[in-house]
Amino acid sequence: MKSQGNTILITGGGSGIGEALAHRFHDAGNTVIVAGRRQDALDKAIAGRANMHALTLDVESAEGVADFAKRLLAAHPALNVVVNNAGIMRFEDVTKSRDLTDADAMITTNLLGPIRIVDALIDHLVAQEDAAIVNVTSGLAFVPLIATPTYNATKAAIHSYTVAMREALKGKVEVTELAPPAVQTGLTPGQESRPGYQPLDEFTDEVMALFAQVPTPKEILVERVGFLRFAEAQGRFDETVVQLNDFATRAREG
Repeated sequence: MKSQGNTILITGGGSGIGEALAHRFHDAGNTVIVAGRRQDALDKAIAGRANMHALTLDVESAEGVADFAKRLLAAHPALNVVVNNAGIMRFEDVTKSRDLTDADAMITTNLLGPIRIVDALIDHLVAQEDAAIVNVTSGLAFVPLIATPTYNATKAAIHSYTVAMREALKGKVEVTELAPPAVQTGLTPGQESRPGYQPLDEFTDEVMALFAQVPTPKEILVERVGFLRFAEAQGRFDETVVQLNDFATRAREG
């Protein structure tokens, strides 16, 4: 992925990791389009920045994504990079029967959303020079957090989908996975200042340094996420599950 001169779409770009990446890519000399549900958050993200644009996006229906793709390509025909970042994380108790509304929403947003976005834009992307897709997963794709089983599952699925997509699009579109650790964002209540989570600026600094490597790594992995990403390969999966969940419980309880 080239470092500048791109036209980049970032979903979920109105806050958190998406907004931080949007600003860094924009600072590096790229045209950036942020997309999300809330127009007010998008407007705030692009305020005062030339060549940074906002489009509303509802990934909850195939029709909504198709409409978004038409609006996007009409306004930005030079689009060559898509960053699938939009995601939601909800806590669940699987020890008893429950309302599955949160599970449905996570599957729709975190799994079907990126699949729909790629499907709507793939014909355009394969015709572009220097085309790239970046799928944002999570360290929890590799070691699960007990309190967020559906979230973990959606991210594990996108990891697998990304591996397959990379091989299928080899020589046509560059496909990269970005797997964050626990970062101080608004993904869950109180997470912006949760002790032990990586500060957003520090995370973004590491990510941009990795994107600057030539060639771009297949997986963008900051140092902190290696503990999860390589747990199984290093033969310490079971103990890492315990360590992760003990840490997360202590962090949430303050």
